[in-house]
Amino acid sequence: MARKKEAPADEVVDEVPKTAEPDSMSEQVTEENLPLVDETEEVYEDAPTDTEAEDVSVPDEYPEELAAQEAPTPELDERQRFFATRFRELDRGLTPAERAEWDAIYASYRGRSVMHGTVIGIDPLKATVYDPAKRTQVQRTTLCAVIVRHRVRIFIPESELWFSENEKPGFVTESITGARLDFIITKVDREGEYAVASRRMALRARRYYFTHRPALCTVGARISCKMLSVGARNCLVECYGYDVNLRQRDIRYTAIPDLRREYHPGMELPCIFKGFDPKTRRPVISIKETEANPFDGAAQRHPVGCRRLAVISGKYGGGVFCNLPDGTVLMCDYSYQHEDGDFLNGDTVILVVQRYNMEKKQIYGKILSKW
Repeated sequence: MARKKEAPADEVVDEVPKTAEPDSMSEQVTEENLPLVDETEEVYEDAPTDTEAEDVSVPDEYPEELAAQEAPTPELDERQRFFATRFRELDRGLTPAERAEWDAIYASYRGRSVMHGTVIGIDPLKATVYDPAKRTQVQRTTLCAVIVRHRVRIFIPESELWFSENEKPGFVTESITGARLDFIITKVDREGEYAVASRRMALRARRYYFTHRPALCTVGARISCKMLSVGARNCLVECYGYDVNLRQRDIRYTAIPDLRREYHPGMELPCIFKGFDPKTRRPVISIKETEANPFDGAAQRHPVGCRRLAVISGKYGGGVFCNLPDGTVLMCDYSYQHEDGDFLNGDTVILVVQRYNMEKKQIYGKILSKW
């Protein structure tokens, strides 16, 4: 049997390799196993290929002109500057009263808590206010209510005194000195030792509290109001976030010649809630209804035809208001032998009771003579 001749060890035999069958890592790509492509991705035609991307070399250092360009530092807003302030260093030398004052200001600014204070003056100052027409903050000179609880000046710009432009009584701003206001701190300048506040924000919080308390907003509920401004015949009061105009007849049963003689800003008075006005959506309140009406029982105390001693409290439309000692008010005319110039407000007169109007709860009489 012939033996097969072996090739020498150092001789290389060229063999044609057989076609390798594709393994799991080198499967042929077909339509069934194409990779999914997200059609929402943007495809750029000039994007570099893998080969081109490998040729891109990144320098170890950026060019000098790029290195010189530093990223601009973003400007801090009001709240960021507040939180970046080092209060421990600034408050180190404060007295306990001064520290308590600043702590209350910090808390109002951080948590929008309501503070209270008395207006000690109205100053014209330059302030940043919101312009509704331009819809931006602008610098302008505006009247500011000044409040100093202990040492820190708190400014309330006129635009932040009233809830809205429609409810802004312009003639009242300069006459609220002495009024006690609610406000929320909107800016703190610790280095300048002053703060800026908004009464409008506090009014919104007070209104929310009032409308969500059935014990307060029920018709007939006894609540309280604060005097903001007082005139001869009218006054402006604040009742749970609502600024309400009251006339003399809403305040007292007895006629008052000048309200400013008995009332002043800052007074807090009880009142009766009578509902909301459907037109203005403001509460209707009455201060005088917290007391008994002197008209009740007046027919027995002062029968028709009797003569009484009274004081002239005011004149209107040709009529004269006279107050009896028990607070009863009479609308009087003069007797034929007298004229209006013979009597002044505050004069004591003798009158006669003529008739009663039970529907209007009004008593009518005639002045006979001066006492």
